[in-house]
Amino acid sequence: MSIDIRRSLTDIAGEAYIDAVCRAAAALGLGDYSGLRKIADAPVDFFPEDFAGRSEALTLRCGEKITDGLADSFPGAPTDAFKRAFHRESAPLCGLGTVRIGENGKIAFIGKSEHYQASLGHNFPGYRLLAHAVKLGITNQTHNNTRGYLTRRLERELVRTANGIAPGDDAALEAVLRSTEPHVLNRVVNLETGSLACEAAFKMALARFYRLQKDFMTPKYAGRIPVFVVMADNDGGSTANYHGTTIFTQMHRGLWPELAQAAEAAGLFKVVPCPINDAEAFRNIVGRYDTGKYKIALFSHELVLMNYAGIRLDDAFVAAAHALCDAHDIPVLVDEIQSCMWSPEIFLFREYKCRPDFVSVGKGFPGGQYPASRILTTAPMDNLNLFGALVTNGQEELASLANLITLEFARANAEETGKLEKLWRSKVAAAVAAYPQLVARVEGQGLLTSIIFHERECAERFSSILAHEKSIDVSVQTYKPDCPKAALLKPPLITSARSAEFVAARIGEALAETAK
Repeated sequence: MSIDIRRSLTDIAGEAYIDAVCRAAAALGLGDYSGLRKIADAPVDFFPEDFAGRSEALTLRCGEKITDGLADSFPGAPTDAFKRAFHRESAPLCGLGTVRIGENGKIAFIGKSEHYQASLGHNFPGYRLLAHAVKLGITNQTHNNTRGYLTRRLERELVRTANGIAPGDDAALEAVLRSTEPHVLNRVVNLETGSLACEAAFKMALARFYRLQKDFMTPKYAGRIPVFVVMADNDGGSTANYHGTTIFTQMHRGLWPELAQAAEAAGLFKVVPCPINDAEAFRNIVGRYDTGKYKIALFSHELVLMNYAGIRLDDAFVAAAHALCDAHDIPVLVDEIQSCMWSPEIFLFREYKCRPDFVSVGKGFPGGQYPASRILTTAPMDNLNLFGALVTNGQEELASLANLITLEFARANAEETGKLEKLWRSKVAAAVAAYPQLVARVEGQGLLTSIIFHERECAERFSSILAHEKSIDVSVQTYKPDCPKAALLKPPLITSARSAEFVAARIGEALAETAK
C-alpha cells in the first residue's frame, strides 16, 4: 500500500519563490499577504487513509452499476476512425483512485491507467496543490523565453533523478549541470506531448547531418546518409517501434511507405529495423550502416515495447547495443513515455544501468493532469537553436507543478512501488499458470504487463470478458498481423495489495471462461 505524505505548496516550490508569489499576488489585489501565505503553507495529505480505503473498496465492487449513468448522450463529431474506436460506456463521468464511473454507470478498475497516463489514479488528493497555486494567481501561460520558476525547478529535478542524485545534494547536481561529457543527461526541452519529445530527439540527431538554418556550421556528418535503427517486428518489418505520431516517426514504424521509400531512394535517410534482443544482428547493422556513405544517426527504443506485445528488452542486449553505439558515436534514445514513473527508480533506464543520450518523459509524470512531456539530453547533443525544438505552450507552470507533485509522491513511495511490482507479477503469473493451452507467456516489467496468447481469438475473447463482464480495463493487441496476440495491463502506482489480488483473481476468472 502506498504511504501518505503531507506537503504544502511551499514545500514543493520553495520558500523564496512562494514569498515572491504571495507578495506579487497581494500587490495585484488577489488577497492579503498573510491570507495568501496560509494557502501556500497549508499542508495537503497526498494519499490519506480514507481516500485509499475508498479506492480499494470501490475496486472490490468492479462491475456494479451504482448510478444511472448518462443515457441521453451523443457521439460528437468524430472522424470515421475515431467513431469506430469509441466505447461510450467507458467514457468517464468521474473517477476516484483506481476506479472510474463510465457513462454506463458502472464501476471499472483502470487496469491500464487510462491508457498509460493516470499513474496516481483519478482525483489524487496531492493534486489539490494545483488549486492552491491557482488561488495564489500562479499563471499557467508562459512562453519559451519566459520559462517560469516551477518549470526551471522541474528541469533540475529531472536532471537530479535521471542522474541518481539524492534530494538535497545540490553540489552534486550543480556538477552534473556543468558537465560537457557525453551521456550525462543535463539538458531539458519542455514540450507538450510524447510525440513532440521524441521528435525533438530525432531533430537533434538529424542536425549532425543537415543544417537547421543556412547560417549554421557544416554538420559533423554532412554528406552521409543518416540511418535510424529501430526495433523490428517478428516479421522483420518496423511495426514494433512506436515513437510518436509525427510523419517522420510514423515513417519509422512502417506508415507512409511510399513517402519513406522516396526519401530513402533520394538518399535523405534510411530506417533499419533490428530484431528484438538480437545483439549479433545489431552488430551486423552497425558494421553495414556505420561506414561509407551511411552513418547511423540514432538508435531509438523503448525498454518495454508496450506497442508491441509488451516485450521486454533483455539487459544483455541493451548493454551490448549501447556499448557498440558508444564506440561508434551513435546517439541512443531511450523512449520512456510509457515507462517513466512506473519504476521504483522513476526512470526504467536506471534499472538497466545504461547511459543514453536522450530520454523522453511523458504520460505518467504529470499524472494525466496536463499534456506535458520532456526530452532529456546531453551537452554534446545540444545542437539546435530555440526554434529548432520548441513548442509554444511547453513551459506551462501548472503542468510543471503537476510533474513535481507526482515526482514527490513517487520518490517517497519507491520502496512501496517495488513491493507492488513483485506482488502483482506473482499474482498474475499464478492466475495464468493454470492455462498453458491459452497463454504462451507473461511479458513486460513490473506493472507494465502483457499476457501473450497462442491464438488471436483467445486474446480477443479474454479481453472482452475482462473488460465488459469483469469491468477491468485492458487493451488487446491483435490488429498487427505479425504481433504476438497480447492483452496489456498497467495498473496505477496507488493500487493496493488487496486490489492487485482482486484484479489478478478476475484475470483468472476471465481465463477460465475463455477456456470454456
